[in-house]
Amino acid sequence: MSVTAIILTKNEARNIADCITSIQCADEILVIDDESTDETVSLAESLGAKVISHPLQNNWAQQRLFAIEQAQYEWILFIDADERISEKLNTSITKVVKEEKRAYLLERHNVFHHNKATHGVLRPDRVLRLLPKDGITIIGYVHEKISSPYSEEKLQGALYHYTYDNWQQYFNKFNSYTTLAANRYKDEGKSCSFVRDIMLRPMWAFFKMYILDRGFLDGKIGFILSINHYFYTMTKYVKLYYLLKSNGKL
Repeated sequence: MSVTAIILTKNEARNIADCITSIQCADEILVIDDESTDETVSLAESLGAKVISHPLQNNWAQQRLFAIEQAQYEWILFIDADERISEKLNTSITKVVKEEKRAYLLERHNVFHHNKATHGVLRPDRVLRLLPKDGITIIGYVHEKISSPYSEEKLQGALYHYTYDNWQQYFNKFNSYTTLAANRYKDEGKSCSFVRDIMLRPMWAFFKMYILDRGFLDGKIGFILSINHYFYTMTKYVKLYYLLKSNGKL
């Protein structure tokens, strides 16, 4: 049983080397690059990765499906450029791909340069990232859902996610993701109520992250991230509201 690790990139020169060198469990490292203008491609190739240029076109699902088609081996490991495979997780992956086919959930831990957040928005979560190639389905433009016909199990070892370098990067992604979410909701025929979705839903989003998911235990950064989650929720529905009302124009 052999593994292809798939990394989707766009100007990830600051991350790609550390990401690739952390992967010790794959027989092939496949980088699908969205026309980077920095040194992403040359760095990846210098570390032995196979790089294929393919435009993202704001559709993460189609990009992953394209990548699967290019994969040489029967097990797929999805990893983002800002993630790192721990030593324990490498060992676990090497072991389980020799056994019966299953789909595996990896425990993702979020890491900052100078802050720590282990509750609320950035609490550790489980993500489906290791699975047999056959039968994979992926839907959604952004925060796409990966599914498999195989039974799911948890895998030992941490997947480290290095979140954001600065607030500019954070809000650039905030703006991009809320636009993609609004467009997806529109394509799916989702309605939008001003009171329910723009006034009330963001309040619930904040309450859930700050109180129920204990974001308050992370101090200042926990409060900031919970408030930002309020505005993230509101913004995607504001964009949807005006897409439906006036095709996005004010």
